[in-house]
Amino acid sequence: MPTSSASTSDSARSPANGGVQSLERAFDLLERMADAGGEVGLSELSASSGLPLPTIHRLMRTLVACGYVRQQPNRRYALGPRLIRLGESASRLLGTWARPYLARLVEETGETANMALLDGDEIVYVAQVPSKHSMRMFTEVGRRVLPHSTGVGKALLAGFPPQEVRALLGRTGMPAATDKTITTPDGFLAALEEVRRLGYAIDDNEQEIGVRCLAVPVPDSPTAAAISISGPAGRVTESATERIVPVLQQVAAELSEALTTPGTTPAG
Repeated sequence: MPTSSASTSDSARSPANGGVQSLERAFDLLERMADAGGEVGLSELSASSGLPLPTIHRLMRTLVACGYVRQQPNRRYALGPRLIRLGESASRLLGTWARPYLARLVEETGETANMALLDGDEIVYVAQVPSKHSMRMFTEVGRRVLPHSTGVGKALLAGFPPQEVRALLGRTGMPAATDKTITTPDGFLAALEEVRRLGYAIDDNEQEIGVRCLAVPVPDSPTAAAISISGPAGRVTESATERIVPVLQQVAAELSEALTTPGTTPAG
């Protein structure tokens, strides 16, 4: 009956913003699963979300049918492989969206600007806008490096608990890229403490001799991200650092707002 159909439609919608409530709940459950490490039980989801078990079971059954969640042999639910394609596409778009902000960094600092993500245990560069100087730094988009020798790696890991950082370093090792590279967990944790104190990270000839990099995290980014500038040590001096860091922090804040505001497309 038409009246019944309208009633069902209304009950499926969120009165707060006109969105479809079941979709909002499904995506909320996916995010809760990610926060829990990717695998949870129904009772855990019910406790954290406040939704009744029958509602969660119905939503999870739909997500399983779509391939976004899979049920494990132990009856717990895990994020499904179909999410990988979405994540990879979103990561590429993240780099595209960041380019206008990186271009502003180049205009205001004169140095090459980068955006990088933490992908597993590695840093991957997803966007770059080069400096206009004839002598400039170049990092290929898509390049992967270990976090311990980079400014962006320090900026990202400064927000992690020390035990997680030690575990990561244990998996990757700490090979020296130059004679300035930090190669001990204690030394790296001390450097992260300095990052938290200062509000920015420095790579001082640690990845490449003659190159200095300044980096800050992008606050509240959907995935751990940082932006940076890099240039010859003769240009990225102490006095230049005092001028550049506030610009980095301001651009990171504006990029964060663009990425976290629902319904907006980031633009420079």
